[in-house]
Amino acid sequence: MDVKNLNEVPPFTTKDGSEIRELLAHRNSALRNQSLAEARLPVGGATQEHYHPRTEEIYYLTHGTGRIRIEGETRDVRVGDAIAILPGQRHKLWNTGAESLRLLCCCAPAYEHSDTVITEP
Repeated sequence: MDVKNLNEVPPFTTKDGSEIRELLAHRNSALRNQSLAEARLPVGGATQEHYHPRTEEIYYLTHGTGRIRIEGETRDVRVGDAIAILPGQRHKLWNTGAESLRLLCCCAPAYEHSDTVITEP
């Protein structure tokens, strides 16, 4: 049985610059086809615009407010919003609030640095 606690998972920085805590993935569990992580962006922070050639993602906001751009369309997002990001779609996330922006990131297949293409300097 694989059970991981968010407070006991070490953070690391993804290729797009966000800090994540990978809760479940092939690196630390029996899962082979997906991953679940919590990402955090500090006040005023943003990811670098990027896309994933193979991976589809779901973002689910748990704390804070932000703005997301997917393929040129921009929208404000808040706690409770779930965001679908298809493979190949360029996307960028900003923290526009007064607290850390926290979200769950589900990836299928699992997140890999090698499947992340940065599209801005």
